[in-house]
Amino acid sequence: MAVIGGFLIRTRMTPTHLERCDSCSIHPAGTFADLSHVKAAILILVLVAAQGDYPEPRVQAKTMKNQGESSQSGLVVTVIDDDLAVRNALKFWLEIEGLTVRSYASGADLLSAGDLARCDCFAIDQKMPAMSGLDLIAQLRDRHFTAPAILITSHPSVSLRERAEKADVPIMEKPLLENGLLDKIRDLVGDRQS
Repeated sequence: MAVIGGFLIRTRMTPTHLERCDSCSIHPAGTFADLSHVKAAILILVLVAAQGDYPEPRVQAKTMKNQGESSQSGLVVTVIDDDLAVRNALKFWLEIEGLTVRSYASGADLLSAGDLARCDCFAIDQKMPAMSGLDLIAQLRDRHFTAPAILITSHPSVSLRERAEKADVPIMEKPLLENGLLDKIRDLVGDRQS
């Protein structure tokens, strides 16, 4: 195994590979003595991939091409989560499902953005620094944003469930399995449009 560019690379050599590769050798204990050519090849691949044009992460990510207004459902969902990987995964998945997605790293970023005129549903993580998901929803309601909101959390406490129910906010528990979140978004927006 090797760690290259922050990635754990597992190298597995087969006996067939060893027969064909003169630069690989095996110590009597069965460990590989020289895999430098394999590591060099992987390093070259990582460096070539890293030279692509990757913009710096932004607070609000752009929608994927051929999505947006041309999306089948026309729904606009705003995702707020401080975890970049979760935020990007939800954005990617919902856009594949035909929704337009805006994403933000925090409640403060969302509130300062000012482009919330068209939002059909909010998907908000409960545990974020500085402002919880329920606190953000309360601030959105104070600013007269009436789009439904879904609170995403793992292991919600009884008091959190009670507060969410009082605020008329459904909770989706992590891990988000199958199409639960997508179905909940469509249900909430459908009920609102009826």
